[in-house]
Amino acid sequence: STSPISCSLTQPVTPELLVSPSSQDGDLGSECPEDRGNWTGRLDFLLSCIGYCVGLGNVWRFPYRAYTNGGGAFLVPYFIMLAICGIPIFFMELSLGQFSSLGPLAVWKISPLFKGVGMGTILIVSLVAIYYNMIIAYVLFYLFASLTSDLPWQHCGNWWNTDLCLDHHVIKAGNATIPVNITNTVSPSEEYWSRYVLHIQGSSGIGDPGRIRWNLCLCLLLSWTIVYLCILKGVKSSGKVVYFTATFPYLILVMLLIRGVTLEGAWKGIRFYLTPQFDHLLSSKVWIEAALQIFYSLGVGFGGLLTFASYNTFHQNIYRDTFIVTLGNAITSILAGFAIFSVLGYMSQELGVPVNQVAKAGPGLAFVVYPQAMTMLPLSPFWSFLFFFMLLTLGLDSQFAFMETIVTAVTDEFPYYLRPKKASFSAVICIALFLMGLILTTEGGMYWLVLLDDYSAGFGLMVVVITTCLVVTRVYGMKRFCRDIHMMLGFKPGPYFRACWMVLSPATMMALLVYNIVKYQPSEYGSYRFPTWAEVLGILMGVLSCLMIPVGMVVAVLREEGTLWERVQQASRPTMDWGPSLEENRTGMYVTSLAGSQSPKPLMVHMRKYGGITSYENTAIEVDREMEEEEESMM
Repeated sequence: STSPISCSLTQPVTPELLVSPSSQDGDLGSECPEDRGNWTGRLDFLLSCIGYCVGLGNVWRFPYRAYTNGGGAFLVPYFIMLAICGIPIFFMELSLGQFSSLGPLAVWKISPLFKGVGMGTILIVSLVAIYYNMIIAYVLFYLFASLTSDLPWQHCGNWWNTDLCLDHHVIKAGNATIPVNITNTVSPSEEYWSRYVLHIQGSSGIGDPGRIRWNLCLCLLLSWTIVYLCILKGVKSSGKVVYFTATFPYLILVMLLIRGVTLEGAWKGIRFYLTPQFDHLLSSKVWIEAALQIFYSLGVGFGGLLTFASYNTFHQNIYRDTFIVTLGNAITSILAGFAIFSVLGYMSQELGVPVNQVAKAGPGLAFVVYPQAMTMLPLSPFWSFLFFFMLLTLGLDSQFAFMETIVTAVTDEFPYYLRPKKASFSAVICIALFLMGLILTTEGGMYWLVLLDDYSAGFGLMVVVITTCLVVTRVYGMKRFCRDIHMMLGFKPGPYFRACWMVLSPATMMALLVYNIVKYQPSEYGSYRFPTWAEVLGILMGVLSCLMIPVGMVVAVLREEGTLWERVQQASRPTMDWGPSLEENRTGMYVTSLAGSQSPKPLMVHMRKYGGITSYENTAIEVDREMEEEEESMM
């Protein structure tokens, strides 16, 4: 008689398989690596994704982008871009992770030729993790500084203030008598930030970092320690921390929102934020800005989504989760805009200047403008503490994701050695990234932070996502990918997703990439222009992550044998063990392709274990039948 495996593939399965004892089923000896682990609670995955996507950008990038790009009219391109290249790519990344249960490096078993994409991802994420934690360190610094009865950036007259410093309380008092000229004065909060926190006057530019600021260095150490303690046990521990860090910012945001809207002059700011200027929609810049905002705020391409999804069970409904997270993220951004601009409106009324003079984006908003607004409120240290605590919880869970991505990617490559030692390996990575981040704690550290922020994840990230999209749809094949999703979720993605994956998303991102290159502007920080060598260094950071792709291709081709074309074809096909990680989920074309697999058909094993056929087995049988029909028609 033939072996049971080949027999089960050719003949209809005979019932006696149902009762045959499966002695070897699942008993693969002690060679197996340690178990990868899963999320422990039902909401762990969803909250981790929300915490990862909702980050500092929602508070300090979105409101300002909306206001500069046509106010309320900006929401039109924003939601269109969300539908074209936000949701589809988000869903694709989650599907890849959940289907294979692999991190961003090992997932390239789907097409080993393109493993370099995974290496590029890891490089980008590492660079981002270095400077993102420095921002969390600044937040911690301000958090501690808020624990006083009188905020330190409230008045002039401290040792770090200059003659240009002008206190708004003084303006308020002397308003009636002499009109004060405030054009070339500086607010105390601005001097506190640049001259006390950063001590930037100690550095002449990016090439002269100056001394390390020890208080910042300790804050950075503290933030790395917090991150390490939270990712110590992988998703088992970070999955619990996000219950707090993903929900608490919403509580504070609502408090800040209510406080903001009840201030006098708040409507002034909100009108600025939301007045639609539809003529903006005719310029390409607004559409590009909307796409960039979606792209960065959803965190596609960083490997975080893929990593989180890889810890899911095989049949988790990621389709539903995609919509919850992407729409939740958009709503959060819009809400944050109200909280920010209502306070800016109040501030502009207090200072007697138009809103557009106080509005800022990025660190300037979080560490200069908003703290200054806080000093005008009664109970100012309380509100200041709340605001920075919100920023801390927003930033931390994004940082967990970056770290989890790096650790998972590498441990999935070497499961035998590293998986048992995951905690100590995480420690090594945290310490290494902390040491690399030390240059950011120097007096000229802000210049380095701006350089990293501008170049690390711009150009390279686009290339990585475009390549991923093209490989999955063209090389691996759209049909196969849809079939995999069918196996997993019980239905095939509709025409909307297929159209986006095939044409719309890659085309939109290509346009973004071209725009980024054509409209390239050298970095600057305030009035400081970066020297040429710094710009070259920045561009190299972006290009290096792209260069990983051809390097990976060369390595993959060298590993195969035959003529060049044969090697390329071999390397672009999925490996033998590509597919669901658990044997009971390997149906259809994935049966018996797992090393050491003895069971004739996982479906039968499944029925032995659980009795009866569930809806997913139905799907499996359908998919099998579909494939058989296809093979016959090809013959």
